[in-house]
Amino acid sequence: MALSPETRLNLSASLLSVAVASALVLAKLWALGSTGSLAVAASLADSAMDLMVSLGALAAILYAAKPADEDHAFGHSSVEDLVALGQALFILISAGVIATAATQRLLAPEAASLSDEGAGMAVMGFSIALTLALVLWQGRVARRTGNKVVAADRLHYLGDLLPNIGAILSLWASSRFGLTAIDSVVALGAAALLALGALRIGREAWNALMDRRADPEIIAGIEAIARDWPGVRGFHDVKTRVAGSRVFVQIHIELDGDQPLRAAHDIGAGLRRAILAAYPMADVIVHKDVARD
Repeated sequence: MALSPETRLNLSASLLSVAVASALVLAKLWALGSTGSLAVAASLADSAMDLMVSLGALAAILYAAKPADEDHAFGHSSVEDLVALGQALFILISAGVIATAATQRLLAPEAASLSDEGAGMAVMGFSIALTLALVLWQGRVARRTGNKVVAADRLHYLGDLLPNIGAILSLWASSRFGLTAIDSVVALGAAALLALGALRIGREAWNALMDRRADPEIIAGIEAIARDWPGVRGFHDVKTRVAGSRVFVQIHIELDGDQPLRAAHDIGAGLRRAILAAYPMADVIVHKDVARD
């Protein structure tokens, strides 16, 4: 299967995401063993989830790039939504485990003790540096290709910076002032962020699997292009649905019934090209109807 330049760029961002997540999981496993910090544990769970998300995104990009075939006439982009739904469930479970452990530690009669906070802070600083490098590259790729999977992965990694910074603050407070309870509070906050992110990802994936229409701004933009297109006297039955990073569009345009077939074809083909230029992620079908006098 020959890959387009855009797909290769998307794959480069996804492979880098997998490599960074793997490195962070290993580093944070060591930091957790050294410090016993729940904030580090929350960050570790977040990185483990990142690794699963990144692996799922890599598989989704590869599978979604497959051309349409006899069994999948509209392509394979829905796999992105199936992967996202599974990821959302995993994130919710991780958030629940972290929140439970943090609550138990807060309610324990004796304060938990942390150790080797300096090493933990060094690992978290390393995590922040790697994450920043990754989101810079993902941002560049997303701007060039418009791929929603890469853009969503980038947004998720940007959200990871807050738990990492919180883990550093909790380790510093424990080392400097002996305030170990802050560690559990930070872990609870990280768990809440994880749960909110999971609900958002799950809702978007569910909507796509249920053939929810495209964003109203996209629909309005398509209608504006059709309304002003030369030769189009009107349009109706604009239907859209989202599958993964693709937006499927059907539109009926009303044309002069007395013009040559080639002229009608050229009007429809030109309109389709204009919509694709404005929305490269779209798959557009233009139906031609005779305008009523």
